[in-house]
Amino acid sequence: MQRIRVVGLGPGPLDQVTMAAWRALTQASILALRTDRHPCIEELRAHLPAEVALYTCDDLYEAHARFEEVYAAIVERLIALAQRHGEIVYAVPGHPCVGERTTALLQQRSVEVGVEVEIVAGLSFIEPVCAAVGVDPMDGAQVIDAMLVARQHHPMVDVNLPLVLAQVYARWLASDVKLTLLNAYPEEHPVTVVQAAGSAHQRLISLPLAELDHGEHFDHLTSVYVPPLPPHSSFTALQELVAHLRAPEGCPWDREQTLASLRSDLLDECAELLEAIDAEAFVDDNSPAICEELGDVLLSATMMTQIATEEGRFRMADVVRGVVTKLIRRHPHVFGDVAVSGVDHVLANWDAIKAQEKTEKGMQSDPLDGVAPALPALEKARKLQSKAAKAGLLDRTALAQANPSLVALLGDAPDERRVGQILWELTALANLHGVNAENALRSYVVMMRKRLQDSQMQANASDSGA
Repeated sequence: MQRIRVVGLGPGPLDQVTMAAWRALTQASILALRTDRHPCIEELRAHLPAEVALYTCDDLYEAHARFEEVYAAIVERLIALAQRHGEIVYAVPGHPCVGERTTALLQQRSVEVGVEVEIVAGLSFIEPVCAAVGVDPMDGAQVIDAMLVARQHHPMVDVNLPLVLAQVYARWLASDVKLTLLNAYPEEHPVTVVQAAGSAHQRLISLPLAELDHGEHFDHLTSVYVPPLPPHSSFTALQELVAHLRAPEGCPWDREQTLASLRSDLLDECAELLEAIDAEAFVDDNSPAICEELGDVLLSATMMTQIATEEGRFRMADVVRGVVTKLIRRHPHVFGDVAVSGVDHVLANWDAIKAQEKTEKGMQSDPLDGVAPALPALEKARKLQSKAAKAGLLDRTALAQANPSLVALLGDAPDERRVGQILWELTALANLHGVNAENALRSYVVMMRKRLQDSQMQANASDSGA
């Protein structure tokens, strides 16, 4: 029988090796080490029988540029040793199934070549790191490879739970991790660099997140602990609160709400957000108000999704997955191999992809679609004109110059203030004659959309006849 026994060495000194691992190590005739750089190796060598054949894979790290290539080469070396000798012991740092990529690759490859793989457990780095910073993993601790976080633009973690970043082996990696974390945590948030956890050389360095990469205290035994943000700081906390409000023991008002009843609330919250943003024309920084209003908009969306969840329609995961998938699909110049020449090219691709999506769903593509009926009248008019112009149904330049008196009133280079003044005065004039300007423009937009659609149908009919 050809067999590879994968043995965990634990995170530190030899006394952290389990009895099962010790027996496997000391009884091995062929022992392969993933790396010689481990705190217990020197002491282990002294206890090994003289006849044991000892191999290391450190040379493969020098021979290959990428980690995946190194891991693949290690697996092939192990397979070859097992095929030659029948049974070997492969020793890895920590636990064989925690942060050890070669174990998973070896298990996959062993099925293909008919080699048995046995796992001999060991203490992982997680326990001593959590003990060093005083965190119980059962309280919801998140443990993630630092390389995964370094590749992200926003950390895919719950900021209300403890976070341990493993294998922060270099300063450049700490720098990349810091930049990602700063998208979710404040610069002054305290973090702890944990070196050689559980060993006699254990060292803790506490510093602000912004200074994480200041220094050279990083190696293969380094982790970083990021404590949670204050309570109620995560999106999952908002979801839990909203679900609680909707529960039988929750709030009577919240429990009575429906998707239809929350329509006006959502519109009101969006309007208040826009007002807070507009207020920055008069104050230097209206961030607190904008932050609060954004929270209200997010609450409305979360409440509506919770209602849909209770009704069995969809869940938040469906909402998020849908929009993320759509954004990736509509940005082939970012997530694919499409080249663009500028913003206009991006928008043209966007429209083409949307049209293709409708075709795939069996829907007829209408260039005037996407103008929501509930939009304020001015925004409806702007979007309809923009879409009609893109479709060749409207010449906005000709339309803008159709009323010479209005052109003269605006002047050669009207700014927002001038346009706003004229709209204000038109609203006052409409009020004087008992006309609601918002309703008047909304009705006119509806009429113009019908005219534009009729023009499009006639053009399509002419093209078909030709």
